[in-house]
Amino acid sequence: MPVPPGARLPALGYRGAVVTRIAGILLAAGDGTRLGQPKATVELNGATLAERGVALLRAGGADPVLVVTGAVRVTLTGVVTVPNEDWASGMGSSLVAGLRAAGADRAGAGGDGAVARGDARGADGGPRVAAAVIALADQPLIGPEAVRRLIAAHAAGASVAVAAYDGKPRNPVLIAREHWPEVAAMAAGDAGARPFLRAHPDLITLVECGDTGSPDDIDTPEELDRVRALTPPARPSGR
Repeated sequence: MPVPPGARLPALGYRGAVVTRIAGILLAAGDGTRLGQPKATVELNGATLAERGVALLRAGGADPVLVVTGAVRVTLTGVVTVPNEDWASGMGSSLVAGLRAAGADRAGAGGDGAVARGDARGADGGPRVAAAVIALADQPLIGPEAVRRLIAAHAAGASVAVAAYDGKPRNPVLIAREHWPEVAAMAAGDAGARPFLRAHPDLITLVECGDTGSPDDIDTPEELDRVRALTPPARPSGR
């Protein structure tokens, strides 16, 4: 059922009697073949696309934030870097790597790293990661309010929430932890979460975000020039 713009709820909240967190996963592993350079390190008005993606997730309330890398090394402060050695196979492998790391709760704090349901609390003794907001590095015009609305939809009971623009589903996407094994099993090539979403339209809550930004992506030099003209200067992320 579509959810109109509504109240903002924090990423850290109660679902039943269990305190939960919402992870942010930024997929930034590709080599940008059509663009002519890896997208993660493309500079756009004072910040790289990877930096802008991290700021988007962080400002939207996701914690922890994980960045899946591959074609080029990306070093950012305050995030968990997840190397994907199989990045050339497509976005699907990066999604699986990100979910696996998020499933470890704090990505290396003692969890097993499996794409699994996990216990009620994280491996570090803190709140477990209950869902992940998945964003792409090449969509810098998406605003943090879109992430906030997906998290609010999850807090209201949605297990799969998809940002929509004028009613059309795009990115980012929130997927609850209980679905991660099936998402990972179906991810292949550049399809990412699409096979899972197409197989389960009944699970999807569309969250209208057309007033918060644009899902325009950057695949070519021409698209980069167009998006650069529409992108405001970068602001400090606060960390």
